[in-house]
Parts: sequence; structure tokens; C-alpha cells
Amino acid sequence: QVQVQESAGALLQTGESLRLSCNASGEKDFDLFALGWLRQAPGKAPEAIACINWKRDTTHYADSVKGRFTIFVDSTSVTLALQMNDLKPADSAKYYCANDKSGGRCLTSYLEAWGQGTLVTVSS
Repeated sequence: QVQVQESAGALLQTGESLRLSCNASGEKDFDLFALGWLRQAPGKAPEAIACINWKRDTTHYADSVKGRFTIFVDSTSVTLALQMNDLKPADSAKYYCANDKSGGRCLTSYLEAWGQGTLVTVSS
């Protein structure tokens, strides 16, 4: 089982940027895992927003974040990150790094969240 340490959340203004990170802190790292980011806003269903396959050569993004968010993994397979640019109030949610059991296809029901999540709030 992978253990993670998540970066802190933030309160931001529309148009600002934030990088979320998720560090593998236990004996296992992210090597060979397809990974993703899942978010859930209050009262809404979870949404898989960005995923990367285990080879790190294919990414998938939800339409809601395409062109604004970038998922990446560092070369040591210890840090999974999500660069979020041009943030909007609709991006306000708790964000979770996750094991993408759909192999990087970013199917929400196949994302298994690690950690307690990080709260991101974007005000207009």
C-alpha cells in the first residue's frame, strides 16, 4: 500500500495558479502505478480530472481542466504533481491523488484515492 503526503491547500483568486503535489512516503513509491487526480466539490460527485499511465507517456484530462491543468510524475517516481493554471471558482474542491486502476484511462469509478485530500478554494 502506498502512503502519501499531500501538499497544503489554498485559497486563491480567479486566474491564479497552484501546484498540488503528492509524495510517496512509505516503502512503496509510484513506480508502475497509473496515477490520477480526483476532485470532489461539496454536494457533487467525484470527478477524475487528470491521469497518467504507468509508462508516463500518455495523459488524459477532463474537458473541464484541459489546457489549464498538467499532471506529471518526477523521474524518481516519488512525487505526483498537478499544475493548475487559470483557476476558476468551479475548480473549488477537495483534490485527491489516486491510483488509477483503469490504467490511465481516467475512469472516475476506477480511481482509488490515497490520503485525506487537499482543499482548494477559488474565489471570484
